[in-house]
Amino acid sequence: MRLDKFLKVSRLIKRRTVANEACDAGRVLVNGSVAKASVKVKTGDVIEIQFGTRIVKVEVLDIRDTTKKEEAKELFKYL
Repeated sequence: MRLDKFLKVSRLIKRRTVANEACDAGRVLVNGSVAKASVKVKTGDVIEIQFGTRIVKVEVLDIRDTTKKEEAKELFKYL
């Protein structure tokens, strides 16, 4: 699954366009390297997102095309 779509489905970032812009600005890292929005994400990958001064680091646990709001937290775990 594309990185920008995963960020939206997992609700780490609310909109896919915002996820796309964050990737283009270099604020998203996958496994320690700067990632474009088109990078394929798989289970076990570590994603770091920089929100201003705060950094959110998560590990991908599952990948689904769609998910309900309550189930979105099952797709990743905070590190």
